[in-house]
Amino acid sequence: MSTGSGGGFQDPPAEVLAEAASAFGLLATPARLHIVWALAQGESDVTGLAERVGGTLPSVSQHLTKLKLAGLVRSRREGRRQVYLVDDSDVVTVVRLMVGQLAERAGHSAGEPVHLRELGA
Repeated sequence: MSTGSGGGFQDPPAEVLAEAASAFGLLATPARLHIVWALAQGESDVTGLAERVGGTLPSVSQHLTKLKLAGLVRSRREGRRQVYLVDDSDVVTVVRLMVGQLAERAGHSAGEPVHLRELGA
């Protein structure tokens, strides 16, 4: 591995870059990013997520399946409901940082809720 001029960090292996690109690719759709954003605020079932992000149940369910297969979200059974959550603090940090920065640039204050639709996502 070579050391670049960017502060002495070593370049990650190609397989790590490919995995990161895949994860970012999954978050590259506004709907999936909104779902992860919502789950970063707290767990929810598919009905609550569909209402929050303005999607249909089948659509949100498909997005959750892809996010779950990629390991970005997980689910647990709660009675008859399937509850989804993001339990990887690093994913939560990245999503909050990116969306928070975009919200600031768009003129939203830190205290008001951020809705991705308002950011043009």
